Amino acid sequence: MVTSSPSVVVVTGVSRYLGARVAARLAADPRIDRVVGLDPHDPPASLRDLLDGVEHIRADARAATEAIAELGAEAVVHLAVTSVPDAQHGRAAMKEQNVIGTMQVLAAAQGAPGLRKLVVRSSTAAYGASFRDPAVFTEDTEPRAVPRGPFARDILDIEGYVRGFRRRRPGVAATVLRFAPMISSTAETSLTRYFAQPVVPTVLGRDARLQFVHVEDALEVVHRSVIEDHPGTFNVAGAGVLMLSQAVRRAGRVALPLPESALSTGASLLRNLGVEQIGLDQIDLFVHGRVVDTSRLIAEFGFTPRTTAAAFEEFIQAHAAGSTLTVDRLAAAEQAILDGIRKVRAAADAVPDSVPVGSDRS
Repeated sequence: MVTSSPSVVVVTGVSRYLGARVAARLAADPRIDRVVGLDPHDPPASLRDLLDGVEHIRADARAATEAIAELGAEAVVHLAVTSVPDAQHGRAAMKEQNVIGTMQVLAAAQGAPGLRKLVVRSSTAAYGASFRDPAVFTEDTEPRAVPRGPFARDILDIEGYVRGFRRRRPGVAATVLRFAPMISSTAETSLTRYFAQPVVPTVLGRDARLQFVHVEDALEVVHRSVIEDHPGTFNVAGAGVLMLSQAVRRAGRVALPLPESALSTGASLLRNLGVEQIGLDQIDLFVHGRVVDTSRLIAEFGFTPRTTAAAFEEFIQAHAAGSTLTVDRLAAAEQAILDGIRKVRAAADAVPDSVPVGSDRS
């Protein structure tokens, strides 16, 4: 269903990679008169030129109600959702931005009388990760277990608030886009950094099925959600799957299998190789994998994203010459792992055996 494009669009999260590119793309569309970026932070230097045609209002979600109402927004695109905690402010700040921020943006959208469209970034993490998962998730599949990871829990909260918004404003075309992990030659996410490293920690005994979506395809879907009416919830991913072991081999990296319980510790021990800490969301993905059906997206939008394999191939071609594994770096990694194992064993040996209540043991 195609309708007239909104004249005023507000985009949240324009100081980040995805938000900046969505705002720039919308600003270049002659069917849209005005694009306003709402973000408490100034965009980094690498994004400023991209945002020449975008008005920027430095305001956090608390100020969104007044800003969106005053601007006369006809469409709100909420992209200010982060998948990893900030290194400086931690999990509390992540939840403040994701959950509380979304509540405030939706409250602002509810109070905007001229609003016609709402587009919200979500994630396939909404399905969680469990040994009871189906082979393929559809948009109607409910999580089989409460997710362990903070990002997945935030996504469930966000989508719950959007359902409440739909009940209160049934006349607004509300679109929820569940993106698979994004990848491209230029995107920088926790997952692209993971595969760009010379040594890639994996889960011992597991070989998860993975799906990706190319950033350009994600941008196209968001753009169509704004200029057309596509209410509903949609999986956004490239067709096909890559096994984790395949992805590591194609990237020319060396897999380092670790027990699931030790993966986070093992990743932190490899910081001298540039491998960042891996959170519960990533660990669960690498244990159970996740594959989604995109037939609803293709039928509704008339658009087919490039395949998972094609998106990943572009990424590895761009990183083919980077992060070379040397003998010295591999030796340093091995030594770091051994040191970590010794520390864990020493800590375990220092804990006395528990004594049952009522025992005569002295």
